[in-house]
Amino acid sequence: MATAVTPSTKLDLDRANQALEGADAVRVVEWAAETFGDGLVMSSSFGAQAAVMLHLVTRVVPDVPVVFIDTGFHFPETYKFADELTDRLKLNLKVYQSPISPAWMVARYGRLWEGDKESLDRYDRIRKVEPMDRALRELKATAWLAGLRRGQTDHRASLRQVEHQNNRYKVHPILTWDGKQVHEYLKTHDLPYHPLHDKGYASIGDWHSTRAIGETEHERDGRFRGLKQECGLHIPETLEENDSRTDSML
Repeated sequence: MATAVTPSTKLDLDRANQALEGADAVRVVEWAAETFGDGLVMSSSFGAQAAVMLHLVTRVVPDVPVVFIDTGFHFPETYKFADELTDRLKLNLKVYQSPISPAWMVARYGRLWEGDKESLDRYDRIRKVEPMDRALRELKATAWLAGLRRGQTDHRASLRQVEHQNNRYKVHPILTWDGKQVHEYLKTHDLPYHPLHDKGYASIGDWHSTRAIGETEHERDGRFRGLKQECGLHIPETLEENDSRTDSML
């Protein structure tokens, strides 16, 4: 097997994406495991369709670290779902939390989730982005598998299967999948949706900023009161990095 990519080496993103063009999701995961070795991790929010990526990836890399960011505000059903999938798939689960407790955050800043976009961004930096950054550092991650799909948000529509974000590589095995493919995978492998899925929750985050959606709404319309689409985990930290995403060498 080729030497794994490390923080001191660089990957030709154009060549990598060309090599993976048309590859199925399993092959993308295999490529990531071969390319990044022990530096590979994955994340899961244990959302509506989380079982797809968890099953897909752990079939190829059974011991891959699975990072779950516990904001302290998940639905009770989410915690139960995480326990169920962890037991069923024997996940190597790594739970990370903000060093600021939910109560202390509210005492210091108020109920940030009830404010404007700037308040929501501060909330996400405290409860999600900082813990994820710390997880990636402590796990010595050089690459991160994520279950993003192009149809979910405007930002995700522009992504390639392999990207570079915040000094690490991001790999998106199911980027081109649609809702039908997700459903068929769950059905084929007898995997569950999140318990709230059948109650109209298509995209599930924290209880205070997630709502059920109507039949004509997009799956992300139930998040963040319509003020934004992303929580900050899957976007570049700087405009310069966003502008350089499509450069051939990084």
